[in-house]
Amino acid sequence: MNPEPNRNKQVGTGRSPSAFARIERLPPLLVVLYLAMLASTIMFAVLVVLYVATRAHSGLPTGLHPFPRFFSLSTIVLLVSGYTVSQAPRLYAQDDLGALGRCLGATLLLGSVFAGLQLLGWRELMAQGVLFSGKASGTFVYLISALHVVHVLGGMLYLLALLLRVLHADRDAVRALVFIRNPYRRRQLRLLGTYWHFVDGLWVVLFGVFLFLY
Repeated sequence: MNPEPNRNKQVGTGRSPSAFARIERLPPLLVVLYLAMLASTIMFAVLVVLYVATRAHSGLPTGLHPFPRFFSLSTIVLLVSGYTVSQAPRLYAQDDLGALGRCLGATLLLGSVFAGLQLLGWRELMAQGVLFSGKASGTFVYLISALHVVHVLGGMLYLLALLLRVLHADRDAVRALVFIRNPYRRRQLRLLGTYWHFVDGLWVVLFGVFLFLY
C-alpha cells in the first residue's frame, strides 16, 4: 500500500491557524462585541484628544476648582463591581445559581450606584460654575462622562436580563440543570464579563485624564 496519499492529506495539519481562521471560529456575538468595543474606543479616543486640545487652547491653569469627589467615589464603586462580576464564571462552574444571582444582583446595584454618583459629580461641576453650555473644555467633561454612563447602562440592561434568567432557573431543579448545562449561558457570562471590564478600564483611563487636566 502506498502511504503517500495519506501523507499528502496530512500536509499543513501541524500549522497553527491564521488570524482570520481564529476570527472565523469566534462566536458571532463575541465578534460583534469586539467590534462594538473597538468603535467605542475610537470614539472616546477622538473625544479625549479634542478635550485635551481645547483644554490646552483655553490657557486656563489646572487646579482652579477641587476635583469632584463623587467622580472619585464612582471610580471605586465601578472597580468593586468589576470584582463582583469576575466571580460569576466561578459560581456558574460550581452550579451555584443562588450565589450567581446574588453576584449579578450586587453588580447591578453597584452599576446603579456608579450612575448616581456620576449625576452627583455633575452637580458638583455646576456648583463650581463648570457648565455644559460654558467653555468647550467643560462641555467635553459632561459629554465624555455621559457617554460612558450610557455604556454602563447598556451593560446593566444586559446584566438585568441575565439576572432574571438566573432567578427564573433557580426556582426549579430541572430548569436549573438545563441552565447550567447550556453552553450559551456560559457564553453570555463571558460576554458580560468582557464588556464590564471594558467599561471599567475605559473609565479608569477617562478618570485619569480628567484628574490630570481638571
